[in-house]
Amino acid sequence: MASFDVISIGGSVRDFIFYTDAGRIFHTPENLAAPRMLAFEYGAKINPKEAQITFGGGASNSAVAFSRLGLKTAIVTKIGHDEIGREIIKNLKLQGVDTSLIQTDPKAASGVSFIITTDKKEKEHIAFAYRGAAQNLIFNSKSLKGSKAHYLYLTSLSGKDWAKNLKEIFSYANGIGAKVMWNPGNFQLKAGIKSLHDYLKKTNILILNKDEAIELALSGIKIGKRNPNFLNKPIYLLNILHEWGPKVVVITDGKKGAWAYDGKEIHHSKIVRSKVINTTGVGDAFGSGFLFGYLNEKGNVIKALKYGMINSAAVLTHPGAQAGLLTRKSLLDKI
Repeated sequence: MASFDVISIGGSVRDFIFYTDAGRIFHTPENLAAPRMLAFEYGAKINPKEAQITFGGGASNSAVAFSRLGLKTAIVTKIGHDEIGREIIKNLKLQGVDTSLIQTDPKAASGVSFIITTDKKEKEHIAFAYRGAAQNLIFNSKSLKGSKAHYLYLTSLSGKDWAKNLKEIFSYANGIGAKVMWNPGNFQLKAGIKSLHDYLKKTNILILNKDEAIELALSGIKIGKRNPNFLNKPIYLLNILHEWGPKVVVITDGKKGAWAYDGKEIHHSKIVRSKVINTTGVGDAFGSGFLFGYLNEKGNVIKALKYGMINSAAVLTHPGAQAGLLTRKSLLDKI
């Protein structure tokens, strides 16, 4: 029976990143969940300034991050029986991640992401994610071969079985006494609070970016005649989401930093300034750094925020989602 510090659950993909300054950013403040849009000339042929092929996916990024931070880490994900799948496994093994729990789909292709990174000051990106075989992930206790973990790091779930998998994951966590840190994906956020409420009550750490937090909050509260812009303030979002059950709620907001609420006090951490190459995988780096800090500092939320900020700042300085992830020593040296 294998025992791990963390098991990361979710998707693994090959990222194809294109850098271009041909896009135009539009501000859409009337859309709380999507306040900015990126557009390109219709019918145009865009010549990117640079292109890179890297590795990505929430489960893969976080697993690599945890492993570099010295935690014994495994990953539950599903890949295709193809070259990309073999490359994903090779990369995970090189990073010290246990790959024994990976599922292989003989019919579906491995997931890929097409990422457009703007060549502007912020280097923000848009990702088109084809999850491929990950949509066919089937989570059950038997597939984990008796493995145990102190924490499950749950990222985006997709496919027709995501709700069933979610139920199984929390049941498994309860059965082995594992805690859950959860970053819900698009399928979960669209389902809203009615589908997620029972699981939020069992979540130890809930982490979302501000747009995701607004989307989830809007699914469970009545705005009435109030101006919905009050949800732009993290203090309201933190309180709303915490009332739904998570022990700790963390909300990131780009260059404005991150907030966390443990039911006693709201904490805020500014970003760590760094040269920005691209923003791919920054959320995964922050979440992984936060959990490592939370464990290393015995539940100290404000210190955990600092760990997350330092790890995410390092990722900003390198192409792709994994190249800049810090080792345990390099992160602790910066604390």
